[in-house]
Amino acid sequence: MTRDDAAPLAAGLPRRLLLGLGFAALGAAPLRAQEQPAQVVEQLHAALLSVMQQARALGVQGRFSRLRPVMESSFDLPAMTRIAIGPAWSGIAPEQQAALVQAFSEWSIATYANRFDGFSGESFTTQGETELRNGDRLVRTSLNRPGNSAVQLNYLLRRSGGAWRIVDVYLTGSISELASRRADFAALLAEGGPARLAAELRRRSATLLQG
Repeated sequence: MTRDDAAPLAAGLPRRLLLGLGFAALGAAPLRAQEQPAQVVEQLHAALLSVMQQARALGVQGRFSRLRPVMESSFDLPAMTRIAIGPAWSGIAPEQQAALVQAFSEWSIATYANRFDGFSGESFTTQGETELRNGDRLVRTSLNRPGNSAVQLNYLLRRSGGAWRIVDVYLTGSISELASRRADFAALLAEGGPARLAAELRRRSATLLQG
């Protein structure tokens, strides 16, 4: 198993769906400030299903181009980079932080572009929304799969720049996708610092975009 495959997988969930759901919104219009957390997630789900249905016609490069602007508006990718790296982030120089945000963002988009390559009748259901003590919101949803049990997917949203943006996804309801990346990133930082981590993320992106 490569580092790319290190995130925990929910039992029975197709790999192309699970690996994509941790990172980004698909194919929707840019988010507006007045949209509420549940609306952001529902827009994500509607766009995700649309792109899945067109996945093969678009090809991996087409999917990457379609997803990039939506991911950058729907998810707080700089915050997600910081969360995934953890405490080491504060010791990284600003120019290296910027390089890591760019590399992490492109890897996230490439992951979706590579994994979401078909449609098998999936759908999503929004189950509810909870306000957390720190003001964040948790939107609870399920991924419905014909012939299989539903999978719980909870989205953590935070206000950023006047809009609600997703900062993490909890797979099977409780497994933080970003926390699952932290050990992997820490090992790369220990090997060669921020430059090593950024280079590895760029390498992964290039590999994914080969299709």
